[in-house]
Amino acid sequence: MNNHQRLSFTIIITLFLVACQPVAEAPAPTAPTTATSDAPTANLTDGCIEGFDPTLDYFPEKLAPTYTDGFTVEYHGHYKVVTVATPWQGAQEPLRYALVQCGAPAPAGFEAAEVIEVPVMRFVGMSTTYLPVLERLGVLDRLVGLDDITYVNNEAVRAMAEAGQLGYIGYGAYVNVEEALNLEPDLILTYAAGSLDYDAHPKLREAGLPVVVEGSWLDNHPLGRTEWLKFVALFFNQEATAEDTFAETAARYEALAARSAQVTDKPTILADTVFQGTWYMPGGQSYMARYLADAGGDYLWADEPSSGSTPLSFEAVFDRAHDADVWVNLGFTSSLDDLLAQDARYADFKAFQNGQIWNNNVRVNENGGNDYYESGSANPDVVLADLIKILHPDLLPEHELVYYQQLK
Repeated sequence: MNNHQRLSFTIIITLFLVACQPVAEAPAPTAPTTATSDAPTANLTDGCIEGFDPTLDYFPEKLAPTYTDGFTVEYHGHYKVVTVATPWQGAQEPLRYALVQCGAPAPAGFEAAEVIEVPVMRFVGMSTTYLPVLERLGVLDRLVGLDDITYVNNEAVRAMAEAGQLGYIGYGAYVNVEEALNLEPDLILTYAAGSLDYDAHPKLREAGLPVVVEGSWLDNHPLGRTEWLKFVALFFNQEATAEDTFAETAARYEALAARSAQVTDKPTILADTVFQGTWYMPGGQSYMARYLADAGGDYLWADEPSSGSTPLSFEAVFDRAHDADVWVNLGFTSSLDDLLAQDARYADFKAFQNGQIWNNNVRVNENGGNDYYESGSANPDVVLADLIKILHPDLLPEHELVYYQQLK
């Protein structure tokens, strides 16, 4: 057999062996699977979704209020239903809003004025209390307007104002609707008194502007007021940041309250002064009464059932509180001379004679804007620490007063 014959024979044998091998079966086609990679793992905080999928949960990061019952939130995949239980004192009905993820359809059952697209990118705030909240949530750069800059203490916001980055829409029923429209906001956040003579939201809503009314100022627990940070966070999809931030604040507050709860000697306390002939004393269920109790004080009107202010005469207050150990929160009063100029009878109080008069007006800007009512609302633990330092200085020897000062 020559070489050519051998090669032909080898090829024939090889082909025969290959043909005799069992044929491997092709893999069966797999069933189609849902792509889990498209499911969000965090809330979208900077824009709209692309390719809306009604089966997805676009808010994997959620929150829930714990100290306040002033608002609730329900999650529905691509929108949240937020309800403000009592938007103003005496309100008969709650207010409800649908916060819809941008890029998704609005749900049925809501008026156009009740629908807000989130996350909000252009924000107008009609209270200075919103400013520290925006800062903590990391969205202060989305502020495009205020009611007014006059009483603002926040340095970053004042710098924005000086740079011409902010517009101003005015107050209450005299709100400048034209300027509000020019700002093209995604949200105008405000509060209300329930009166057409004082409220801005009816005019803003009539103009088709996205306006929401909140009720934080009605909360009667300091932490309840602060927890409205979560309410604001809902409009920016910043639930995770809000939960973490509030939890830290609440833990500090509760730790301080637990420390002062151990004291047995509780100084008696008087608050406020006469205004236009009436002494408006904080009610026993007010947030201020809660502050004083948590600081280890014996507030002399703790038995009053009101969560607001109780109107009293000078004589009625003097009868109960002339021997009070400590006097706090005296409005615009900056010195003992200022106090006596208002009414010489104030000198008859024991707290005046002992120099135990403390006012929450250390941080006041050139226009009279008091930072206690701005950043203090977001820092109840610091306010509580100040009050403990005043009532029980040995409990917090290292703490330096932030919002309070002793009148001289």
